[in-house]
Amino acid sequence: MQVTKQFLCAAFAGAILLQAFPAAAADDDEGFWQETKDRINTIADDGTDSVYLSGWAHHGRDTYSLQQLNELNEKAWGGGYGRTYRNASGNDESLYFMAISDSHKQPQLMSGYAYEWIYPIANTGLETGVGYTAMLMSRPDYFSGVPFPVALPLASIGTKSTKLMASYVPRLSHNKGNGDVLYMFLRVEFR
Repeated sequence: MQVTKQFLCAAFAGAILLQAFPAAAADDDEGFWQETKDRINTIADDGTDSVYLSGWAHHGRDTYSLQQLNELNEKAWGGGYGRTYRNASGNDESLYFMAISDSHKQPQLMSGYAYEWIYPIANTGLETGVGYTAMLMSRPDYFSGVPFPVALPLASIGTKSTKLMASYVPRLSHNKGNGDVLYMFLRVEFR
């Protein structure tokens, strides 16, 4: 349990750092660190509980061979827990941890921070969001399972409390067989 707690704390801090580069340029380093701690505490203390349900990872058909596609797992079952805070600007900030089945049916652990700019859709009660996530990820096939930093785009559609969310892992090189994965999951907030 202690390792998991350390992993979560390191992931949250690392994710906040990745999203806060402009603040790092400030002359007052103590102010930057205090702002980071305050942001984490606000999300943790004032945010709502969120459950993440994972289920689908689409691998680009032009990136992978038919043989690779037949071997890859697109049922990325899993779940997670987080806290989501609607900030004063009306945008969502989240801290989360997820465990899913990766493309090779191995455990993939992710813990990090997400920021989404929220756009209401007329008077429907629906909203869209676009933003990013910065996280630490652990997979057995990368760096022997040692967590590594990742920053990815994020998009959503739904209500304030229930959203279908998507992220995209871009193709990592001109070689076939890596990246180009659309990952979709559901976030449900509980009050």
